[in-house]
Formats: sequence, structure tokens, C-alpha cells
Amino acid sequence: MIKFNDSVRDRFIRYTTYDTMSDGNASGNRRPTTEGQEELLLVLKKELEELGLETYYGEEKVVMGFLKGNSSGTTIGFMAHVDTADDCNGNGVKAKVWSNYDGGVIELEDGVVLDPEKDKDLLLYKGKEIITSDGTSLLGSDDKAGVAIIMEALKYLVEHPEVKRPDIEVYFTPDEETGSGMDMFPYDRLKSKCCYTVDGEAEGEVELECFNAATVEILLKGVSIHLGSARGTMVNAVTMASHIVTSLPQAESPEATDGRYGYYCPLVLEGTATEAKLSVFIRDFDMEKFQHRIESVEKIVAAVEALYGGEIKANVSVSYHNMAEANKKNPGAIEAVYSASQKLGLAIREEIIRGGTDGARLAETGVACPNLYTGGHNLHSLKEWIAVDAMSNSINLCLGIIDYWSKR
Repeated sequence: MIKFNDSVRDRFIRYTTYDTMSDGNASGNRRPTTEGQEELLLVLKKELEELGLETYYGEEKVVMGFLKGNSSGTTIGFMAHVDTADDCNGNGVKAKVWSNYDGGVIELEDGVVLDPEKDKDLLLYKGKEIITSDGTSLLGSDDKAGVAIIMEALKYLVEHPEVKRPDIEVYFTPDEETGSGMDMFPYDRLKSKCCYTVDGEAEGEVELECFNAATVEILLKGVSIHLGSARGTMVNAVTMASHIVTSLPQAESPEATDGRYGYYCPLVLEGTATEAKLSVFIRDFDMEKFQHRIESVEKIVAAVEALYGGEIKANVSVSYHNMAEANKKNPGAIEAVYSASQKLGLAIREEIIRGGTDGARLAETGVACPNLYTGGHNLHSLKEWIAVDAMSNSINLCLGIIDYWSKR
């Protein structure tokens, strides 16, 4: 395999210096939701053009690049997103390189500790190079590692024109973490019937299934009156919201489920006794169970409204659906992954995503969208880290997939 360690490490670290944490509160009002995302998108557009690719960047705020093939193979795509999550601080990232990780505890700033006793995957890279933040922010491998991997693969192809390739499309999107990244995607420009998102985690993982996902935005209006004379008159919007939350089955929450189990997650509760807002995430792999969960929340809302006498409105918005069906209908997409991995001697294992990717939205149009690994761990946290070897191997896997499709 080709060693891309130095180049992909340096490129990834350079991308982490851009402040691209997305802002869910700005979704629908601004695209991208933060200035730093557009700054990095424009940098990527320029870098693609410097490699000789045709590019497009319009009001959708999606960078698209096109590399002409030198074979009669099938057009394929690769996709990654530039934003990082806001679960913890995602700006001001200061990456730290551990060139020869000794297998011990890593102590970062603010008391943040990476302990191989608790995070055993660290030991897989003893004696190798890993990257962390300084402990004051997440690292941003989700998904700047994916961006760096795709860019390095393109750079290699441009520098080695003798390597056979089909036409290749690449897409860099904003606001994946807010769920709005694909709302204005230029679907009419898409030519690929198979697109690989490079947005996974541990080395060797390829993901073919994800959650069905919806958000229920609940607006609660109470009746306000002086607290001293509230009996029989006051309706407290916060009390109604709390009743809804406690009515959700606690055994079906994110913190109580794993594997293929879905969940309800009350994520945001804000407001006053007069008016409050509650956001509930709903996730499930099975479509029938997913619809049942939505209906259950609607029934709880109706019951609470009847009990208290306030006014409650629930608005359901579906973010994405399970991409499994599109991947099943296009078996060549995963066949390419296994073919490439076998030639490279890489171990591949199929996993499910307890989340989603931009590829899930593409899959709704019939495009197969397997999700490839980046090598990132502990995503969306101060303890995030990534293995440089894994990034390099992911580049080789992408190149192997390209070789597969150059002949079909």
C-alpha cells in the first residue's frame, strides 16, 4: 500500500484550524450556519481547481468537483462535510501529534484524559502516530478527516495519470451536523449512481445502514396569572413540557440503548411558564417502529394538552431515512469495497450507524451510499482522537474502489 501518512496528517491538521462548528439555531435562516464553513468551502474549491478539476459552487453552498476519467467505467462520487458538531467546543482547535504513542495515558488540558484501560482501541496504535486536540475542543475528524482523505486521493490520481479511473464527482457539504446540509443540495447536477461518504469512525468499518430520523418541535402555551391567585386558572407551559418528557419511556433513551434499538431523546427544553419549546429526537432503524414512535409522541402531546388545558402544537420533520434499501438495490457499491480491501489486505467489517450521514439523503433518490471509515474515535468529544495510519489506509481503500469502478 501507498503511505500517505505525512501528507494526510498535514492536510488534516491544516483543515482543523478553520472554525467550522455549525449552529443549529441558525438552520433555515443562514446557509452555511457559520462563516467558517464557507471559508473552508472556498479553500477547497480553490484546491480542487489547482488540481485541475472542474468545480461548481452556487447558492446551495456545496462545493462540487469533477475529475474526468481515463476509462469507460461507471461515474462514482465521494462526499464529506466541512462542519463540526457543537456538542462541545468545536472552534479554536489546537491539534497535538503523538508521533510514537507509547500505549500509556494521554493527559490533555483541563483535566481531559485518554486512558487505554477505558479506550482500548488506543492500544491498536501503540508505536504509531495519533492526533488529539489539546483538550479544550473536539478535534474535528468528523468530518475534516474525510475531506482530507478525499483530497489526498484526488491529488494522487492527478499526479499519476497512468492510473485508470472513471469519471469522479466529489461533494463537500455544510451543516451535516445540524441535519440541514442536504436541504439545498444540487441534485440536478449529480451524475453518480454510487456515492461513498467518507464519514465513518474506526478503521475497517463500512456502514450500510443508518437510523430513520425525525425531530418533533413542540410549542407549548400556558395561561399566566399572578402566582398568588393561580389556583384553578394558571396553566404552566414548563410543567406541561416536563410531563411530556417524563411520559417518554426512559428505557428507550440514547443512554439506555445500543445496537438496533431506537430511542426518544428530549434534547432541548427552554421557555417560561407562559410559553415553552421542547425538541424531541426520534430514531429507529425499522420504518414501522419509527412511525410508531412519532405517533406515540403525538398521542402524549394530545393527552397532556387535554389534561392541563393549555395549547400545544407539535411539528414533525423527518431528517433522513435508513439508507439500507438503496444499498441493497445497488450491490456493486459494497462489492467494490470488499474487492478493494481484499487486494490491499485490509480487514473490513460491516457496521450500522446509530446516526446518519448526508449519504442517507442521497439514498432517498436511489443513489447507493456506503459510509467509509476515517479512523476517528470518540467523535463530538474533548477526548476525540484519530490514527494517521487509518487515514492513510482509507485513502488506499478509496483508490481501490476507484480502480474497481474504472473497469465497470
